[in-house]
Amino acid sequence: MMQRYLGLDVGDRTIGIAVSDALGITAQGVETIRRTSLEKDIGRLKELMDEYETNSLVLGLPKNMNGTEGDRCEIVKSFFEEVQKAVPGTEGHFWDERLSTVAAAKSLISADVSRGKRKKVIDKMAAVFILQGFLDSLAKG
Repeated sequence: MMQRYLGLDVGDRTIGIAVSDALGITAQGVETIRRTSLEKDIGRLKELMDEYETNSLVLGLPKNMNGTEGDRCEIVKSFFEEVQKAVPGTEGHFWDERLSTVAAAKSLISADVSRGKRKKVIDKMAAVFILQGFLDSLAKG
């Protein structure tokens, strides 16, 4: 049985959200959550999980370029722990997102998106790249 996944690009100020199609082949951007409080952020995430009928999250892990995990990775992992407390049974997959924001920016620039508009969608696009990378790895088996 196929399932949907939500891709998350967790940042200090925003959380970019993407969703997979029902077959788990492609990722589309959904929205960017403006972070206010952990409770509200997770509340909105839970609404999206309900809307897309999934309890599977793919969280971008911002590793250092040498592959080690720093403070940013700890922030993402502790965010996921809070999600699990609020929504028991949530499964998480961590995906190395080192180049997702760079790839997102390049694709927006090549699409001739203005700098102002890029700022608004970059997190959502990064979430798409994170989720798409994960989905592609599943397809390869």
